[in-house]
Amino acid sequence: MSQMTRWFERRFDFSFPVELYPNICARLRGTPARLEEVLSTPSHELLTWRADEKWSAQEHAGHLVDLEPLWLARVEDYMAGSEQLTPTDLNNRKTDQAHYNAHHRQKILADFRAARERLLERVDELDVSLFARAIPHPRLKTPMRLVDHLYFVAEHDDHHLARIWELIHPSA
Repeated sequence: MSQMTRWFERRFDFSFPVELYPNICARLRGTPARLEEVLSTPSHELLTWRADEKWSAQEHAGHLVDLEPLWLARVEDYMAGSEQLTPTDLNNRKTDQAHYNAHHRQKILADFRAARERLLERVDELDVSLFARAIPHPRLKTPMRLVDHLYFVAEHDDHHLARIWELIHPSA
């Protein structure tokens, strides 16, 4: 069904200038509205439909909620000058165990918006010099500046928004 590259197969180019951080933050601020828009009209049945035993559109949205604490923890890693960014559960057990198809879409959307606002409020408090600080990413095995981390989050958002779109509009 999907022509998208699997997330764990993606490669990233972090050669852009650190001064792009305001643009990247603008993308991150827009994700809650884009998620609300894509989830606003489909029926509950369509939102919770699972293709090939993979996540439904609603489960993809819940996954975005689940990862917000990780993104925030990694921002704190930059603040603390950690040796490595906080690792994640590569099996996504939290999302699988949350049973998001039984949740109300409005709750998922509200939780995501609130969590993303917390992340961006924290980022807005930071000294501009921190955006160039680099710390190794545990899976990618490459140094990531804070601006790269925020770009990575924006790309992750877009990956799941595109997958949600595919699930809701399978013939598009």
